Amino acid sequence: MIGIIEKRNFREFDFLLLILAISIVCFGIWQIYNAQPNEIYWQKQIIGLIIAVLIALVVSMIDYRTLIHFAPAFYALGLILLILVLTPLGVKVKGQQAWLKLPIVGQFQPSEFVKIPVVLMLAKYFGERKGVQPLTLKEMMVGVAILVAPVGLILLEPDAGQALTYIPLLATVIFLSAIKIRWVVLSLIAVLILAPVSFYVGVKTGKIKQYQIERINVILDPENADPRGYGYHTFQSIITVGQGGVTGIKGDAEKSQSALKFLPEPHTDFIFAVTAENTGFLGCVSLLLAYALLLSRLIMGAKFSPDRAGMLVIMAFVGGMTFQIFINIGMTLGILPVIGVPLPLMSAGLSSILSTFIAIGFVLSVRMRRFVNY
Repeated sequence: MIGIIEKRNFREFDFLLLILAISIVCFGIWQIYNAQPNEIYWQKQIIGLIIAVLIALVVSMIDYRTLIHFAPAFYALGLILLILVLTPLGVKVKGQQAWLKLPIVGQFQPSEFVKIPVVLMLAKYFGERKGVQPLTLKEMMVGVAILVAPVGLILLEPDAGQALTYIPLLATVIFLSAIKIRWVVLSLIAVLILAPVSFYVGVKTGKIKQYQIERINVILDPENADPRGYGYHTFQSIITVGQGGVTGIKGDAEKSQSALKFLPEPHTDFIFAVTAENTGFLGCVSLLLAYALLLSRLIMGAKFSPDRAGMLVIMAFVGGMTFQIFINIGMTLGILPVIGVPLPLMSAGLSSILSTFIAIGFVLSVRMRRFVNY
């Protein structure tokens, strides 16, 4: 069996997928340098890329069925890490205790990594279903229960933006598991009703903070927003994007909003604004095309999966990544509120890049084993 896999390593290995991911990260490193040329974020990202590629290669050599089989253990470990974040071992940064500092391992963000065991757990449960019968209410509630535990712990940090990125993982898996159309309609109606009700209750109870309310008001009523107050991030991001024009300022530090410290968090949340500023409309379109190619390769990997569970894992990653790209760019362009969601493979952050490449390694594992029977 090992001999069969080894013979197919180079023939079935999706080099294009790996090259696309590495290329986007390298483009991101350039933009991180443009955003913070005097900091070491871009150097850390290079180290993170090297480690991430090695981890992706290791994961690709492991049978993906083995990873799915041990999903409950990974899931339990993920919950333990999220619980530890809320203890004295957790590190608080800008009001959020979302990081964990451990000996040897160092500081990392568990909520980024826990997405992987959550997806594996969902795929294990829904992938073991026999036939093509529509999902029952009980089965959907089990899926919700799998998601509730980690999301609840993340909300306690509190990191609403990160918690939000878990929702498309479940939505994608349920949608691809033969859900009845009436449940889709009822879910949409429930969201339309519960969203404003939840917002009202959150405001009245103080669960939704004033700065979160103001960030939403910036989008709903930009004319009356304070450009030097809660609207500062959004307005500066829009100015930065507009400054790039068609071809960008090409790294001219004297003209750069980010290099001159006007744009907050340029190397993470607003890396797309930095990209627009330095490479212009053409650079942004090129980046979006690269993302489209990457997502298409991921979808192709799902198509080649020999079983439902493998397909569900890959498509959940596709749904999650697509959602994050949409949210981050919408946030940058001022059409969505600022919620601190990084741009996959572009934003600085070792936790994000490592978790993304682990997912890519899983896709490579599926692709290499599409002709292997067990």
